[in-house]
Amino acid sequence: MARMPLAERRRQLTEAAIRAMTRDGVSRTTTRSIAAEAGVSLSVFHYCFDSKQALLESVLTMITDHYIAVVKEAIRPRATLRETVRAGFQAYWDHVAARPAEHMLTYDLTQYALREPGFEHLARRQYELYCETYAQLLEQLGRQTGFELLVPVPVLARYLAAMTDGVTLNFLVLGDADAAAGILDMVTDHVAGLIRER
Repeated sequence: MARMPLAERRRQLTEAAIRAMTRDGVSRTTTRSIAAEAGVSLSVFHYCFDSKQALLESVLTMITDHYIAVVKEAIRPRATLRETVRAGFQAYWDHVAARPAEHMLTYDLTQYALREPGFEHLARRQYELYCETYAQLLEQLGRQTGFELLVPVPVLARYLAAMTDGVTLNFLVLGDADAAAGILDMVTDHVAGLIRER
């Protein structure tokens, strides 16, 4: 087996974990099955991750980082502020529609972390990461548009994290893309109403 830098090997194992957990569920995925999925020995896995908790945190970070990159790319000034905000939501939603199993995995990770003693902090970290992500996106929007929010960034960030979490789960359960689009339109109008020119 060719030697690979540690960061690259961790990325490889994290991607393998996402595939295995998406297919088999978090509770049924073992470190052995992840190593097999990645095509490496179990000792390589343990060299890269000192615990399953560390791996799960890497999985959450990778999934979140991917859709953050997609949304950041989409949030660029458009003809109107509303169009700019809606483009960000649409980019997130396109990610959900293209990768529903990956988003379902995030809920499985939450449930697993809440039920497994000693893993509760991962669920907390997951939702903190969502709020931090929205705060970054809101700050990016403010820099790009020259507008300011009428509510504190942390409050709106938590609201948006809860809203997208709910609409995503609703879509995964009911499969109604039109209803999801209507909700995103309504939230876009709400968010645009909380922004003013400096």
